[in-house]
Amino acid sequence: MSTPFTQVLNTLTRQRGVTACLVVVAEDGIAVDSNLQFGQDGNRVAALAASLYRKARQSAQAAGLGETGFMQLEADHGRLCILGGTELILVVVAERDGNVGLIRLDMRRAAEQLPALLGAVLAAA
Repeated sequence: MSTPFTQVLNTLTRQRGVTACLVVVAEDGIAVDSNLQFGQDGNRVAALAASLYRKARQSAQAAGLGETGFMQLEADHGRLCILGGTELILVVVAERDGNVGLIRLDMRRAAEQLPALLGAVLAAA
């Protein structure tokens, strides 16, 4: 089944090393749509990413740094990349050897489409 977010998610998951890609509601961490490889827990990833993004936004604003942009969490077994706005965020889980530069570039392009895609979803509801 195709959704307004399908093309965005498919583009991001084509990057080498990407194991999961999600569109998540920024405030409550609910996954709106996702493209996950076997073994990925989308609900956990969505909740974690939204929580991290909210805290980073609050911290950046409190420090007078402005809006939060691209975020990356590096861990022993992979990376969590987050980019978005006040309503929706894009989340990518990638292996350590994934090209984060290309992932970031594709995420920025995809994030530009999110407001229009959200409008299409709301209009259809």
